[in-house]
Amino acid sequence: MDVENVRERGGVVALQDHPYPEQQGFSTEDILWAVGIWSVILTLTPAIAFYLLMIA
Repeated sequence: MDVENVRERGGVVALQDHPYPEQQGFSTEDILWAVGIWSVILTLTPAIAFYLLMIA
């Protein structure tokens, strides 16, 4: 009897431990994207603060 063919009444059949193995953790692209976004935010923050102080 195969594991795939065994079905218990009311039970959940798990065929894999990780249904999306390629989506586990962070990829290099995710980390570079996050670093890029934070660098833009941190670079523009002083300019925005200076602008707000000048128009206040």
